[in-house]
Amino acid sequence: MTAIQGAAAAVTGAAGGIGRALAQELAARGCDLALADRDEAGLSSLAAELAQRGRKVTTHRLDVSDAAAIAQFATDATSAHPGLNIVVNNAGVALFGSFNEIDQAEIEWLFNINFWGVVHGTRAFLPHLSRQREAHVVNLSSIFGIIAPPGQSAYAAAKFAVRGFSESLRHELAMANSPVKLSVVHPGGVATAIARNARAGRGMTDNARRVQSIERFERLAKTSPRDAALRIIQGIERNEPRILIGGDARFMDLLQRFMPATYWKVMAKRLEKAAAQDK
Repeated sequence: MTAIQGAAAAVTGAAGGIGRALAQELAARGCDLALADRDEAGLSSLAAELAQRGRKVTTHRLDVSDAAAIAQFATDATSAHPGLNIVVNNAGVALFGSFNEIDQAEIEWLFNINFWGVVHGTRAFLPHLSRQREAHVVNLSSIFGIIAPPGQSAYAAAKFAVRGFSESLRHELAMANSPVKLSVVHPGGVATAIARNARAGRGMTDNARRVQSIERFERLAKTSPRDAALRIIQGIERNEPRILIGGDARFMDLLQRFMPATYWKVMAKRLEKAAAQDK
């Protein structure tokens, strides 16, 4: 079990959403923090808030699509927090549009953040973590790393990749008797700004459909960022290899297990019913 009290954690995507809530809850439990994000204003306000709790907090402007910048973040974070033993690769983005509406550059943009950001973040911190008595890596996938809905080909592909990478690495760490544990997180709908901040594919000309997608997500996203953060902390403390967040994630996980080839027929009917009720 990784103890949160007295630990130090690096969190990417910390300025908002799940990352911000996780930083707040970790600090409340006696954890020092190295917080990274592109949003410097958001980081500053969070650091000021957490400083009142007596924790050591450092902030780092970071674009996780830049491997060299991640390596520097790891150097700076571990220098400031020599006992750092938790790394949360949380930063992520979303992209609206069917496969025919998004181009290769947009897919690569998303992969550089959602997948390569996780891989580079894990690689950069792993040597340091391996020297700790106990340590934990938390990689954020999604329920869309378990099911793949239409209109999410790039996002689902990246989140499936995070899942596969994380599971394979977890097995390697166990075989090597490493002190590093690894959890992969699959949130369902969490009430963050990820949909509202999502890019629209260059070929997506139907803005009304984009607006409807955002509104649908915000109606269905029932889990608060704080509840998501508490579930992740529970998973760290229990060394859970896989952390599902929300009743919707648990339902879709089970549905995919029982109906691996046809689960979307069930999901489509549920979404149609929900849309009709909202009218």
